[in-house]
Amino acid sequence: MELKLELVVVPVSDADKAKAFYEKAGFRLDVDVAPHDGWRLVHLTPPGSEASIIFGNGLTPAAPGSSQGLYLIVSDIEEARAELLSRGIAVSEIFHDANGLLYHGHANGQVTHQPEGGQERLAGPHPERASYASYATFSDPDGNGWVLQEVKQRAPGR
Repeated sequence: MELKLELVVVPVSDADKAKAFYEKAGFRLDVDVAPHDGWRLVHLTPPGSEASIIFGNGLTPAAPGSSQGLYLIVSDIEEARAELLSRGIAVSEIFHDANGLLYHGHANGQVTHQPEGGQERLAGPHPERASYASYATFSDPDGNGWVLQEVKQRAPGR
């Protein structure tokens, strides 16, 4: 059996503002329908992705901005960050974890590090450019938090 994640609901307060942001970030608009008052669905896909996002009116009771840790995998973190910046998207500086991979959580649109084990956020990409180890973050207008993660070589089975 295969189970493929293809769609994530992103809670937003203003569908038009969110649509403009995601299109500015380079996401492809797939669908924008509003068959009646009070219900609207906007469906967009990040460049090169098989998974998409949806948002709109009447889709979710989740609070706008409550989605955190939405990962976008990139092959070159510096190039991806530069592209988003050139499109007018505010992106954090590139960083890496001091003591391990994915040893962090998410809060307020940012990657947070756990103090146990001496974990800390260090500036710049991982020194060896190890896969899954370099990050940058950005948020949509509601504060939904996105993470760019560099993957040069996938883990086995991926």
